[in-house]
Amino acid sequence: MSAPKVLVVLTSHDKLGDTGKPTGWYLSEFAHPYDVLNSASVSLTVASPRGGLSPVDPSSIDAAKDDSISTNFINSPSTKPLFEQTLPLSDFVGNPSAIAPFAAIFFPGGHGPMFDLATDPQSQQLIREFWDAGKVVAAVCHGPAALVNVKLADGSHLLKGRKVTGFTNEEEDMVQLSKFMPFMLEDKLKEAVGPEGAFEKAPSAWGEKVVVDAEGRLITGQNPASATGVGKAILKAISS
Repeated sequence: MSAPKVLVVLTSHDKLGDTGKPTGWYLSEFAHPYDVLNSASVSLTVASPRGGLSPVDPSSIDAAKDDSISTNFINSPSTKPLFEQTLPLSDFVGNPSAIAPFAAIFFPGGHGPMFDLATDPQSQQLIREFWDAGKVVAAVCHGPAALVNVKLADGSHLLKGRKVTGFTNEEEDMVQLSKFMPFMLEDKLKEAVGPEGAFEKAPSAWGEKVVVDAEGRLITGQNPASATGVGKAILKAISS
């Protein structure tokens, strides 16, 4: 049996609202799941809305300066092409044969997804196609922004009645970026799951929290501390 494959979707957005400050995807939230999956011989392919270079948030590089997994990932010639030469989402959307090899789709966080993946129609369609095909859908921190507007073929919300997590309002306030966000992720996730579902979070801000629902097919993590756990949950789901 061939090794399982995971499609990773990164943001193409590089500006934090109207601040002019750079943003993108958050280094440790890709590097740590990559380390878990790659160590288990899982093959990862990376896409983004526009393809090509996907911007990493410079602040996440600074935050990871003492994190060997992240620094090795961002500097290694073997991993740089993953985010410097991403494939466009259009290569996969509406193409069953293109997504057939993949067992899961995964959205790392960073603030970038709040501005493009949350409303990107190709991303939404691709998530729906993965879900309809019985595959795993996973996201961490702000990555679940990609899920907040996804509707299934019958018009129902992907997340309705589900248990999820993501970057909390408290955490957004603590990094003083709430006023620059197009929406608050916790609020949108609560709206999407509805009264039948639940938004879960760690007992305190920045604690690790991974939520697995839908018989292992929906995996979400709260924050950077949850990235390794999300990688392990993906590995478990696609290996069973």
